[in-house]
Amino acid sequence: EELRKLRQSESANAGKVIGAEYVNWDLPDAELEPTLENRMRVITEIRSFRPDLVLTHRLCDYHPDHRATAQLVQDASYLVTVPNVLPEVPPLFNDPVILYMPDLFTRPAPLRPDLVLDMGEQVDSIVAMLACHRTQVFEWLPYEGGILDQVPKDENAKLEWLLGWFHGEVAERANRFRDALVANYGKEHGQAVKFCEAYEVSEYASPMDEKGRAKLWPF
Repeated sequence: EELRKLRQSESANAGKVIGAEYVNWDLPDAELEPTLENRMRVITEIRSFRPDLVLTHRLCDYHPDHRATAQLVQDASYLVTVPNVLPEVPPLFNDPVILYMPDLFTRPAPLRPDLVLDMGEQVDSIVAMLACHRTQVFEWLPYEGGILDQVPKDENAKLEWLLGWFHGEVAERANRFRDALVANYGKEHGQAVKFCEAYEVSEYASPMDEKGRAKLWPF
């Protein structure tokens, strides 16, 4: 119960860093299932927020909650536009674009980098958000990785340590998707990118054409 409250507070604090709103489902870790009831909850959430863009996991992921989330979003992606499904919640006219977040898994297929973004200018904000998830980035993940003894006690030192950890975790991603970065930004900029995000467009929702891309990323 104490950890649940901490995680809720941490997610809310992370959202405040960028002015984002968090809605937490009160479910125990590793117990999310792609049930009909949860599908309807996801449909309700998407219709209520009316987003242009949804980010989710791929179906091939290490964590059962991630896989269940991916399945729920896929099952909901078309139905958010169907009036006779949950008629009490107004349907969307169009599906949002759904993007799969980057991962390192290769089976049945590696992530296809349909969209790559230079995130160099956002690193400080990303690390500030990560630092809000204290029980994960300073406790659980270091414990799981066998490096808990490396986490500093001093708060300022913790942030520096987290920045270094983030660099180590994410720097390789830019090299992995270097060809896509060069294709998107040109050779000079693409070769210089150190930190990137890469996303695959879901085939089960709205396609991301040039007009849609310009609307979501006007730069």
